This record gives sequence, structure tokens and C-alpha cells, in this order.
Amino acid sequence: MIQFGLDTFGDVTVDESGAPLSDAQTLRNLVDQAVLADELGISFIGVGEHHRPDFAVSSPEIVLAAIAGRTRDIHLGTAVTVLSSDDPVRVYERFATLDAVSNGRAEVVLGRGSFIESFPLFGYDLKDYEALFEEKLELFSLLRQERPVTWSGTTRAALTGADVYPKTEGSGLTTWVGVGGSPESVVRTARYGFGLMLAIIGGPAERFAPYVELFHRSLASFGHDRKPVGVHSPGHIADTDEQAWEQAYPAFEAMNNRIGAERGWPPYSRMRFQHDVGAGGAVHSGSPDRVARKIADTVLTLGIDRFDLKYSNGTLGHEQLMRSIELYGTRVIPMAREMIAEGADRQRDGAPVG
Repeated sequence: MIQFGLDTFGDVTVDESGAPLSDAQTLRNLVDQAVLADELGISFIGVGEHHRPDFAVSSPEIVLAAIAGRTRDIHLGTAVTVLSSDDPVRVYERFATLDAVSNGRAEVVLGRGSFIESFPLFGYDLKDYEALFEEKLELFSLLRQERPVTWSGTTRAALTGADVYPKTEGSGLTTWVGVGGSPESVVRTARYGFGLMLAIIGGPAERFAPYVELFHRSLASFGHDRKPVGVHSPGHIADTDEQAWEQAYPAFEAMNNRIGAERGWPPYSRMRFQHDVGAGGAVHSGSPDRVARKIADTVLTLGIDRFDLKYSNGTLGHEQLMRSIELYGTRVIPMAREMIAEGADRQRDGAPVG
């Protein structure tokens, strides 16, 4: 059955007067948001890792541990852990510890990260960007077997008969790799037999269909059983389309222009926003019915196993985020499940999905 999750980067939000909240309050609000998601039966909460002023989460595992202490069922993971600028041994041990204290609910989503602040912060050279991820992912895959590891590479000290603790109680830590859309990354994820989490933040879902097909084909060629595919996409839900868009646009504009100034993007516009929330864009924003239909279309188009809504977007306030989560859990997910079931029946009958 399709699972539905939530992702957040811990965006630093504003209060009712428009003043930015402290990082500390943003983090406390994030924990409350995760508690609500658990109460609503949402499957997963993913917390991103960043090291810059617009995002409050730099230590996802600590935030997730706080969430674990106040929740019962929701799975806890990242969106993503920047493995390139971390140590695979420490990452595995931290998440194995989280898995223990949460009674088996930990998942890790590994990635290279779309921001580069962590590299100079932790003493890594960007010229080693590719080698850092490739070697550390290889080491992580060996550590995940929870047996003594002998390994050598160029980006960290070699290991001889090294072991990791604590041990998990299941079959090893649930592991995904976050991929932005390069075929090489898809094939690499399949080679290690990890789940594939596609970050779809622009354009229609159907353009990612070849990557899903490539992933399943590559898994078979490497001798792996089927592994799950998920999608991470941004969005915001309110009672009506107009309300959702009026709430979301200023936050999307501020966020895109801030990041765009660093990366040479053109200024964000209302026309661009309306395209993004339409059929040709990746933003799942609007009324519950609109968002459910767009999610169902994404799921049916790609045949995925999990959809994670990136619900925090720029300066959107805590109360708006809580309402968005509430609508996601109580209305969007039930409607999307029904639409997906109906669409799957039509696909089996050879009829168009839409």
C-alpha cells in the first residue's frame, strides 16, 4: 500500500507580526508538527540537514530523537543526511541508536546535498565532491551489514575489522538515497540495493518515469529484489485553492529569490508560481481535493511506494503549517488513496488514468 509522509528542512518561519522566530522556537514547533502527524496516522516524517541561516536543523538525529520520545508510530528519517561531509561510521551508529530508542522506526535518506555549506564547515574540498559520496556510500553499505568491515579509500582512514554499535534488532537500517534526477545516481542506488527517493521539485512527474524504469531494471541486473521508490515534492494545503496560494506565494517567492540570488536564477514571479502549482509543475498546493488529485496522478504515473510532501516552505507560519498537516492527514490522504485505487483499476482495464 502506498505510504504518505512529510518532509521539512526546519525552515525558519515568522510570527504573526512578520518577525523571524528564533531557531530554538522553530525546532520546538517542528517537534509539535511531527507529533500532530503521528496523531493523524501519517507514515513518515523526514527532517533535512542544513548549515545556513534560513534552516534551523543542523543535527537531524537529535531532532528526530526528540520526536521519537513524543510519538508512537510515525517513522523517523532525514531529507537528506549529507553523507559526503559526514562520517559513515558515525552516521550509522547515530541512526542505529535512533532506531533503538524509537523501537525500530528509524530510516536514513542519504544524499550529496544540494547546498555546499557543510563541505568547508567540516573541512572537505569541493573538488572531491563525487569521490566523497561514492566512497562513503560504499562504506555505509558495508557497515549496514553489521559485520566487521575492512575497507580502504582516498577520503578517510582505512578500516580493518571495524564494527559498529549498537546493532539493530531487525535486518539492518532502512536506507534510501535521495536523487535529483541523474541516471548515474539512479544506477548507483540500485547497485547498493537501497530505496530510491526522487526529489521532484520542478516540472511534471512523468519526466521522471524513465528513472523509475531504469532503477527497477538496474536492480534486476545487480541481482537485487525489488526496492521501494519514493517522491519528495513541495506543497501547501489550505481549505481552498485561493487561500493556499495566497498563503504560500509570498513564502515561495522569498525562498526562491534568496536561493536564486546565490545560484543565478531569475526572480520568482506569480506567473511562475501558478505554473508550478498547475499540471505542469511540481508544487502540490491548493485545496485538499486539488492536492489529492495531483498526488494521485504522481503516484499512478510513476508507480511509487511513498509520497512525501515537503510541507515547510520558507516563511510559512507555524499555524499555517499545522493546518496544512491536519488537512493532509484527514482529507488529502484518504482522497488520494481512493483516487489511486480507482486509477489502478482503470490501468488494469487498459483505460486512461485521468
